[in-house]
Amino acid sequence: MMNRVFRSTRHVALCLAAAASVLTAMPAKAGDAWASVKKAGVLRCGAALAPPYVMRDPKSGTYSGFFSDLCKDFGEKALNVKVEFVDTNWDNIVAGLQSNKWDLSMALNDTPEREKAISFSIPVTPYNVSFAYNKNNPKIAKGAKSVADFDKSGVSVAVMSGSAQDKAISALLKKATVMRLPTNDDTRMALMSKRADLLADANITNMLLTESHPEWAATIQPNPAVAQQEVAFGVRKETSEADLKVLNGFINQQVKSGNVDKLIKASVQTMLAAGK
Repeated sequence: MMNRVFRSTRHVALCLAAAASVLTAMPAKAGDAWASVKKAGVLRCGAALAPPYVMRDPKSGTYSGFFSDLCKDFGEKALNVKVEFVDTNWDNIVAGLQSNKWDLSMALNDTPEREKAISFSIPVTPYNVSFAYNKNNPKIAKGAKSVADFDKSGVSVAVMSGSAQDKAISALLKKATVMRLPTNDDTRMALMSKRADLLADANITNMLLTESHPEWAATIQPNPAVAQQEVAFGVRKETSEADLKVLNGFINQQVKSGNVDKLIKASVQTMLAAGK
């Protein structure tokens, strides 16, 4: 009898321990996002590279870019915690947020597809896709203004795999070959080495390229704009309205004060200096 009681008690204890382990691994419940961050003492920012939004020094591992600056300021000044940047890529930027690997995803395009899985802050900056190319490339007609001018067999377009621009051009291009590459640097090198005829990227990112290399680089900005969207912070779906209000209030203040514009300009200058 005592053995049965002991075994039963031990079984209950093991079940309770397993349940506690599961609960510990689960994301914070609604309304507790920032409370949990404060308790942990650190805000984790999911970082997929996309200059000048999110950049990382390959030698030091230090993050820069205006979204990185905003995430750092939100953690340190609004929540009074340390900030940790968690490396990821654009294929995993949503899944990692859902599985509680970080608390905020930086520089996410607010798309209907992503809204099914996560929620978003208010916009930080607008976004659309442009196409950078070499002015000396005979495949790209002078004065090209629309996608139809280069969506042709034999033309290749480099794009960062899993990014918003990847999804946009995959639905748009019917004849040109899409060259999906893992990083922004890979896509830029593909264009510069002439392995790709065009580079599909965010308008602000391609602006950096043309300003860095005005001697050969040009950009096609289609009209109407391709994938006109807003860029924001991604948060988990269960994030409460109260927590979103805190994040949105911070963003609104940063935009209205002109600080976001200052951070963008500083990020552009950093990117240009690094490319020299």
